[in-house]
Amino acid sequence: MKNLEGKNVFKDNLKALRQEAKIGQVELAEKLGVSKGVISFWENGINEPGLAALIKIADFFEVSIDYLVGRED
Repeated sequence: MKNLEGKNVFKDNLKALRQEAKIGQVELAEKLGVSKGVISFWENGINEPGLAALIKIADFFEVSIDYLVGRED
């Protein structure tokens, strides 16, 4: 999910939120109901989550989907 400048901000925002929450990829994966590999792929920009996963991530970290994808600060 690239912003208007073409930068993939989702992967950076997800990793930053996870690190701020002081949880590992395995714990986040368990909370979201996905595998650790999926979290790794998202954080490395290999894959992107679908809408249902974006909603879960936003709810878990108490941020908006717009924030996750770089549409707001």
